Amino acid sequence: MSAGTPLLELKHLTVHYGAIQALKDIHLVVYPGEVVTLIGANGAGKSTTLRAISRIIAAKAGEILFEGQSLLAERPDRVVRMGIAHVPEGRRVLARMTVEDNLLLGAYIRGDSAGIADDLEQQFERFPRLRERREQLAGTLSGGEQQMLAIARALMSRPRLLLLDEPSLGLAPIVVREIFATLRQLNSAGVTVLLVEQNATLALQMAARGYVLEAGSIKFSDTADKLMIDERVKQAYLG
Repeated sequence: MSAGTPLLELKHLTVHYGAIQALKDIHLVVYPGEVVTLIGANGAGKSTTLRAISRIIAAKAGEILFEGQSLLAERPDRVVRMGIAHVPEGRRVLARMTVEDNLLLGAYIRGDSAGIADDLEQQFERFPRLRERREQLAGTLSGGEQQMLAIARALMSRPRLLLLDEPSLGLAPIVVREIFATLRQLNSAGVTVLLVEQNATLALQMAARGYVLEAGSIKFSDTADKLMIDERVKQAYLG
């Protein structure tokens, strides 16, 4: 899907870490209902792009538009309220809180207790292992269970755009397949996804379109099908 008004649009986005330029003149669009992936080597700027969108780091120049509205002056909590949820690399669950409390924390922007209870039940249906471990401390979960918890916690804010940073990192292949099957279901249910993923094959199999980042710049972009057979992508990222 690549018609109509973009849900997310980056224009000339530039980000610096001190004197180091992390992103340079990034142009990117995500349309409602799409899965779009960012692929590139470690250090290319993929995670930085997601962190700039969610306002964890400031932009040096350019524009970030969500449903046509600028995010540049917004605080991270306001970005969540606007409908963007970020699942960071490394999962970042709160280890000393229970699974259920982690999930409820994901709904902190909401005041509809009945809706929150319904969504909690929905996450337990989506991830049955979390139901089994609802009273367990999040720090005692396996890596795969923590990744499920991080995704479920993000969904508790009812996002329209899910930013996913390296969901397969460090996980066994069987767990990765399970998580990506869930992500496909979420997308089918209407959640738009911007995916950063080290496994470029997996990412392109799930995505409609992709952008290739190198050294903080977008080198090229295309449909996922075309990127899968592009010799530049095959040699650099698909092994």
